[in-house]
Amino acid sequence: MKTLTHPKQEILSLTSYPPRECGIATYSQDLLQAINRKFSSLSMRVCALEEGNQPRRYPPEVKYTLKSGQLDEYTGLARVINEDHAIEMVLIQHEFGLFGGEYGEYLLQLLYSLRKPVSLVFHTVLPEPEGKRKAIVRALGKGCDTIVVMTSYASNLLQNVYDIPGSKISVIPHGTHVVPWKDKKQAKIRYQLEGKLVLSTFGLLSSNKSIETALEALPELVRHFPNVVYLVLGRTHPVVVAHEGEAYRSFLKEKAHILGIEKHVRFVNKYLTLSELLDYLHLTDIYFFTSKDPHQAVSGTFAYAMGTGCPVISTPIPHALEMLQGDAGFIIDFRQAGQLADAALRLLKDEELRKHMGNNALHQTRASSWENTAISYARLLRGQDGKSKGEKLVYRIPRVSLKHLYRLSTPMGMIQFANISTPDPGSGYTLDDNARALIALCMQQELNKNKEHLPLLSCYLDFIAYCQQANGRFLNYVDKDHVFHIQNRYINLEDSNGRALWALGVLLAHQDFLPASLVKKAKNVFDASLWWIAETESPRAIAFIIKGLYHYYLISGREAIKSLIRMLADKLVHKYNDMADTSWEWFEEYLTYANSSLPEALLYAFLTTKEPAYKMIARSTFEFLIGQLFTEGGIKVISNRGWYHKNHVPEKYGEQPIDVSCTIQALALFHKVFKDVRYLEKMETAFSWFLGNNHLRQIIYNPASGGCYDGLEERQVNLNQGAESTVCYLMARLTLEKTRRALSAEKKQEDLAYDTPRLLPQRFRPAGNMRKVLR
Repeated sequence: MKTLTHPKQEILSLTSYPPRECGIATYSQDLLQAINRKFSSLSMRVCALEEGNQPRRYPPEVKYTLKSGQLDEYTGLARVINEDHAIEMVLIQHEFGLFGGEYGEYLLQLLYSLRKPVSLVFHTVLPEPEGKRKAIVRALGKGCDTIVVMTSYASNLLQNVYDIPGSKISVIPHGTHVVPWKDKKQAKIRYQLEGKLVLSTFGLLSSNKSIETALEALPELVRHFPNVVYLVLGRTHPVVVAHEGEAYRSFLKEKAHILGIEKHVRFVNKYLTLSELLDYLHLTDIYFFTSKDPHQAVSGTFAYAMGTGCPVISTPIPHALEMLQGDAGFIIDFRQAGQLADAALRLLKDEELRKHMGNNALHQTRASSWENTAISYARLLRGQDGKSKGEKLVYRIPRVSLKHLYRLSTPMGMIQFANISTPDPGSGYTLDDNARALIALCMQQELNKNKEHLPLLSCYLDFIAYCQQANGRFLNYVDKDHVFHIQNRYINLEDSNGRALWALGVLLAHQDFLPASLVKKAKNVFDASLWWIAETESPRAIAFIIKGLYHYYLISGREAIKSLIRMLADKLVHKYNDMADTSWEWFEEYLTYANSSLPEALLYAFLTTKEPAYKMIARSTFEFLIGQLFTEGGIKVISNRGWYHKNHVPEKYGEQPIDVSCTIQALALFHKVFKDVRYLEKMETAFSWFLGNNHLRQIIYNPASGGCYDGLEERQVNLNQGAESTVCYLMARLTLEKTRRALSAEKKQEDLAYDTPRLLPQRFRPAGNMRKVLR
């Protein structure tokens, strides 16, 4: 046993680990990276299992090694772990064959010598174990504190066959990678597969994968689709190579020759990097999983294929039976090439069915993304799963990313909706989204002072100007052909108009960081709207306008602007006086959306006018509101299933990013004014909602795309990443950044790290032939 690094507070994972080539090594590395990337309050390190005397060069996270075939090593490792005060608990990845002794019984020597909490992950649970194997599994179950399995099937086996109590067992699905959208056609061109229908299988090759079943199905597929190519991805398992060399691969190649399909089969004989693997899965039209082992409980290869949106045809291992529910693929019997061919032909003949099943596969696996899997493990390991009391988890704040903002933007402006992360041009554009986007880019310009994004900022400003009519008011809905939609005739547009003035005011307040031409244009548009402001009655429109006027006043000092702020604030005060009582300190008889903007606006009014009543009502209503929104350790915003009416029970679920974002923005202002640390704490809590601190324990922000999911429902997340949710997340993230920088102003400020695509500025020139007409 060898010490490789200095101790640090951590969770120690006992597992095989890269550069060792096996599925559990890959799983453990993905899990470690996800946990360390996700949380600042947890650190996972590794004790790598070594077989034989083959030396390996391990990455820095490997702290110890264990020669798994030597019994005395287990006793020595237990002593080292017990004496290592940095280690808080041990996570053991278990698979038969990883540990020494009969059925891996050497592990018991370690387990019963440890004086630290232990969680054990069973990767395989056999339904009919022989006597000694069953006894060892039961002893392992008894000797650890908690157990993790990846399917409900495995959990039931542990309880019913091995008599392990269910209270000890957690089901945490195999993780999958959240991957950015890629164009399938371009991916095929890159790998010389242009115009091909691609079938694939990947993983370390062995006879258990029964690749011959797919080869036997291929002639029928080729007969109907001569452009079919079957990719067999991955090198032969090193254990197989050690015992029989490349005999199985040679057998497969000879079989392909006999079947006359050599030109339709490609063997990619290498250990694929994660990037290469995901590329191949992106270009795959149908994924084959043909394992002939009925006892294979879980497959990482299967999970990764579903996670990239591949429709799957699989043999009936327990993992597939659970995951392919909901029309995400087809189940076939073991070694049934005819069934495989029938299922594949059905998919190849129906592109819409392929897309439908691939989309269902993506939805089915998104809850088990590595980010969400990391949350489940972290809560278990920290005792926050309801079984014991643990310390608060602290989430790492993601880098600011404008990738999805750019992806949703065209020369006209920001597209309204997206299908998953793919923009939907048919949904058109809205003033609301482009106004929010303008605010977000002004915020980032203040923080980063980067001219790279000015063309996009100008694009959003041009859209707002385009929506302004001759009377100074704005229309909201613009279709894909840049024509104002008929919706503008029958939908109340006050809130949209207010949001436009908020955005224009924010731009004017950032004039020191922006070209004079943009500032002049924003001022002209704003001034053309001043005449109708006094007619505004919607509380949220009033709030948005006050925020815009406040920022305009900062740079103009015009008394007329201050008078408008006072007049609008008095309207909010009047609404409060008419509605509020001791149990309901609010402006209306219900709470709807963007509620935090109302007390925030009154506080802005106080900062402009110094009117004490505005400050008092702002704080009392905001305290009432946060009392409705914050729970112990989390936030639950008002449901969009139905507004929360006074004297009624509020609806649950249906939470949207806009409400969390508005709350964070208001908290930042209230902290700035009142210096109450509670507001800072609630900012952090509210932002963690995006990162997984919500009732589903799932991410709402997608770190791969830079987008934000559209909503949190009762049992699932809405995976579409439209403009509203994405920009609201970005506004919350930038608000958090600005607040953090303000708190550490005495330190040298570092430039904000942006993950931004390089796009030519001319892409965001004003769109031509814009027709200002109603259709």
